[in-house]
Amino acid sequence: MFKTLSRKIATFLLPPMGYIVMRFYWHTSKKNFHIQGVITQEQCIVVCWHGELLLSPQAYRHFHKKQPASGIISRHFDGEMIARILMYFSITPLRGSTSKGAKQVLLEAFRALKKGEDLLVTPDGPRGPRHSIGDGAIALAHKAKAPVLIVNYIPQRYWRLKSWDNFVIPKPFSSIDFYLDVISLEGMTLEESKQFLKQKMLAHTLP
Repeated sequence: MFKTLSRKIATFLLPPMGYIVMRFYWHTSKKNFHIQGVITQEQCIVVCWHGELLLSPQAYRHFHKKQPASGIISRHFDGEMIARILMYFSITPLRGSTSKGAKQVLLEAFRALKKGEDLLVTPDGPRGPRHSIGDGAIALAHKAKAPVLIVNYIPQRYWRLKSWDNFVIPKPFSSIDFYLDVISLEGMTLEESKQFLKQKMLAHTLP
């Protein structure tokens, strides 16, 4: 009973607090954007590492301010927190993962793509392994036939949590380099796509 009550309280309090923290880091950092390719307002698949979720959705929204968007979020408790925070950025959560609710969430993702929405995916979420590329992200990119927007960032000064994803937290008032790369996976096989995407995402990722 205590666990249920504490989770209800956390569900009520943590998302707005998390949103405030995210906005604090965004507005107090010096942001340097490095862009490869051309970012248009057309539909895209947005990918970032799970450990970079603190600022990657905001970097995406910096360039796609009004585009309808959905994000695939796990059904775990921490996923619930992330889902509620993303709603502050007008990103609709689609709940599921490769281990739980995979079929349903993929169907919902395909519907979102058909409506012309952007789709946010963490290829190594929700439980890793860190910096792995799941089949789902590739399948969605192939289905959409849309460009893939990779979002990475490297803070000048930062902390890292001792979590499976080594979650990155910039220190306040740091300089942060954001790397955005627009790529296409058309014409590639599943394995070719996974290797190419991983190579591109790791190019500007903390080891």
